[in-house]
Amino acid sequence: MDFKYDIIVIGAGHAGSEAATTAANLGSKTLLITMDMNNIAQMSCNPAVGGIAKGQIVREIDALGGQMGIVSDKTAIQFRMLNRSKGPAMWSPRTQNDRVKFIREWRYIIENTPNLYMWQDTVTRLTFEDGAVTGVVTRMGVEFKAKAVVLTVGTFLNGLIHVGKVQFAGGRMADPSSYGMTEQLIKMGFTTDRMKTGTPVRVDGRSVDFSLLEEQKGEDDFHKYSYLDDVNRELPQLSCWIGYTSPKVHDILRDGIEDSPMYSGQIQSIGPRYCPSIETKIVTFSDKTSHQLFLEPEGVNTHEYYLNGFSSSLNMDKQIKALKEVPAFRNVHIFRPGYAIEYDFFDPRQLHPTLETKTVKNLFFAGQINGTTGYEEAGGQGLVAGVNAHINCHGGNEFTLRRDEAYIGVLIDDLITKGVDEPYRMFTSRAEYRILLRQDNADERLTKKGYELGLATSRRMDLLDKKRAEVKRIVDFVTNFSIKADRINPYLEKIGTAPLRQGVKLIDLILRPHIDLSVMAEAVAPLRDQLDLIESRREEIIESADIKIKYDGYIRREQAMAEKLSRLEDIKIKDRFNYSAIQSLSTEARQKLTSINPETIAQASRIPGVSPNDISVLLVLLGR
Repeated sequence: MDFKYDIIVIGAGHAGSEAATTAANLGSKTLLITMDMNNIAQMSCNPAVGGIAKGQIVREIDALGGQMGIVSDKTAIQFRMLNRSKGPAMWSPRTQNDRVKFIREWRYIIENTPNLYMWQDTVTRLTFEDGAVTGVVTRMGVEFKAKAVVLTVGTFLNGLIHVGKVQFAGGRMADPSSYGMTEQLIKMGFTTDRMKTGTPVRVDGRSVDFSLLEEQKGEDDFHKYSYLDDVNRELPQLSCWIGYTSPKVHDILRDGIEDSPMYSGQIQSIGPRYCPSIETKIVTFSDKTSHQLFLEPEGVNTHEYYLNGFSSSLNMDKQIKALKEVPAFRNVHIFRPGYAIEYDFFDPRQLHPTLETKTVKNLFFAGQINGTTGYEEAGGQGLVAGVNAHINCHGGNEFTLRRDEAYIGVLIDDLITKGVDEPYRMFTSRAEYRILLRQDNADERLTKKGYELGLATSRRMDLLDKKRAEVKRIVDFVTNFSIKADRINPYLEKIGTAPLRQGVKLIDLILRPHIDLSVMAEAVAPLRDQLDLIESRREEIIESADIKIKYDGYIRREQAMAEKLSRLEDIKIKDRFNYSAIQSLSTEARQKLTSINPETIAQASRIPGVSPNDISVLLVLLGR
């Protein structure tokens, strides 16, 4: 048994699992410490991965060489591409996953990753020397030494669970809280606060009348998370189910609000705006007579269902009584009630873009400890922290992602620049360059970066190179191939689009709405021959070519905007100014700039309270 490591990762949730495998795959001797080795990457809330903007993050993790996409594909029990009615910049993959198999798949990966070791215990304090972290001490009194530590403790720091008036310590239901580290880090100068999140009831499917619910089936096409061609969905695909609350349900819930910890004053911490509890919904949207409920399966070998839309911390009897007013749940049996949980988090403005803390060298924070919510946001942070922890140990240039390169870049920049006033979750609306940050092109954006790090394999690069070559071949063909009006007009009239008056390049037809490469291939044999040359991943490559053709102008325009603004990203200002002494800056700007100490002019411009005039002052002082 060895007690010295390059990197120690504390917590084996989604951030910790990604951080540990990343660091180990890069070559760092890594120790992953967790309270329970049987609950690796536990899906504490709904058994689903992805969703709006979140699915893009999972694809980015995969493109860089991470694990979440692989695990999600292998354990998926339903797949859907959200926002299909909108443009491809908004398409977002989402899977339902088998909760138990998800854990088992992650455990298999961790146990079979070279350089990666596990220890089951609870960390109670960190050790320091000369302003840098040097290791950890556990509840069993074991001391481990390390060159870097990644803290990914989720909702466990001083976690407190609420079910109505009942409250008890816990990091999640049936798991203990973690104590000691918050207090230690406060003494070191860190700023902390409390956050709240919640989770719905879990329903026994045998007690549900599914005939009174609307079935929502998944999709069975080529879309998935991983760009690896040998990773696919392996499990039976299951349906989700949709129901609705009613005024009677709301009356029962409203009657119990006085005992709700959120409204009684029992909970004072910051809660999520975008995933509100059912009691918050009936208060905030008091004019609505119903709210949608999604019944989501937890796995292929269980009757347990997750009731999305019914997150609650009301008394258990009120939760059950209200549920029974939904016709499909009139005989409902629940496995456990919904509950709220409070926990400690740390202001992410105390972090560098690498996710290393500004206060202590070689200490990294990732996941909910930074005020985020969501498995995907955690996984993205975990990967970045794992890479940079490795670099701190072995040398190399720091690894960061710009806002025009990845949703992960948007996420981290938002955290370290703006901080959080509620649990942060990713949306497409948070990104300025949505057309560049599509789910289909994460490999084109990031796989080369992952390969240069040593995280993405040569096989991933080969797959990317082949995809790029095939897409280019197809785009070049339609750009140069001419088609005569009399040859194609009968087909155009058949599919309900305007005939040609003269010959055009094939690309001009594909640019029309409701026409794509597959549609034109039915009538244009040379195009069909070109598409038939694709040896593998045919649908993926055709879709990629379609998007490049149809959105080329938008993509070029957004790239030009990103390049223009990137000049500000290149102007480094960290530690160059004594902001408090620059009287021409506004008072708020002086305070904010001093506190955050931004890396670049671009980051400074995104700080709330820093005006364009303040940025102009800094540029003048820089001689620009």
